[in-house]
Amino acid sequence: MGMTYRDAGVDKEAGYKQVKLIKDVVKSTFTPGVISELGGFAGLFAPDLTGYEEPVLVSGTDGVGSKLKLAFLTDIHNTIGQDCVAMCVNDILCQGAQPLFFLDYIATDKLIPEKMAAIVEGVATGCKLSGAALIGGETAEMPGFYSEGEYDVAGFAVGIVDRKKIIDGSKIIAGDVLIGLPSSGVHSNGFSLVRKIVFERMNMKVDDKVEGLSKTLGEELLTPTKIYVKAVLPLVKENLINGMCHITGGGFFENIPRMMPKGLGAKLDISSIKTPEIFKLLQKWGNIENNEMYGTFNMGIGMVLAVSAGNEIKCLDMLKEAGEQPIILGNVEDGEGVKL
Repeated sequence: MGMTYRDAGVDKEAGYKQVKLIKDVVKSTFTPGVISELGGFAGLFAPDLTGYEEPVLVSGTDGVGSKLKLAFLTDIHNTIGQDCVAMCVNDILCQGAQPLFFLDYIATDKLIPEKMAAIVEGVATGCKLSGAALIGGETAEMPGFYSEGEYDVAGFAVGIVDRKKIIDGSKIIAGDVLIGLPSSGVHSNGFSLVRKIVFERMNMKVDDKVEGLSKTLGEELLTPTKIYVKAVLPLVKENLINGMCHITGGGFFENIPRMMPKGLGAKLDISSIKTPEIFKLLQKWGNIENNEMYGTFNMGIGMVLAVSAGNEIKCLDMLKEAGEQPIILGNVEDGEGVKL
């Protein structure tokens, strides 16, 4: 008998089953701008440009990184999709953009429909939290390319902002107030170090119970990245934000300067941060210096906003009304760099 695609390890029927499993969850993210159906060759989106004088599209792309190893070890797959969305939409939010739509890409050694559907469920959750429509994606079955049971997840978001409302940091001046928005945990950065500490140095397992944590170690580390879009966009619309940064890889020292004009830096009061217990444990287990922690992890602050002095109270009130627990993190000052 002649060979088939299945003989090479690719199961087309499993792909068809996956599409059926995700159809409803994808449709649940659709917004009025979506004019295509799942299964086409491309996603179609017609943005409502009412109220925009000069609309600008803003795009961002990212993956989940080695945090995926935790999903493989725990067999929990319905959270890392939110991580992928968050890494993209939080980034474009920093330019003042409202997310419009998202597309994902999942590649795996063997397509197991239920597992892939769980990943997409997480993607859909992230899309709904950010107001973006999941208008398309791709699942690639690549036997012999990925290790058994493993996969990779990436995606990209497209948003929109009026040119006059683009946030590029140019309005930041010395004396501006820095507001910090709490993270949900480790988010999606620094997991190469996390895994080295937890699994190599401490010889721990994902199902270990650790004093100070309410979940198993694996569940704690898999807590999905927080999405800040709906809380922050009202401030963008009122022109209250001079600069914004997403605390990702590189922590405070790399990301805060990215929003600053030349010659300006930040002085932070880290005693105001309610640092989640997981960071304290990682620092203790790894015997990590403070600057290394703040240069690698978010340490409990996932987004930083620079606002004009005098506007901070209004911004804090609006953020609290949106369900956030913002803090005054510090101030902008003359001289580049970040001082803790």
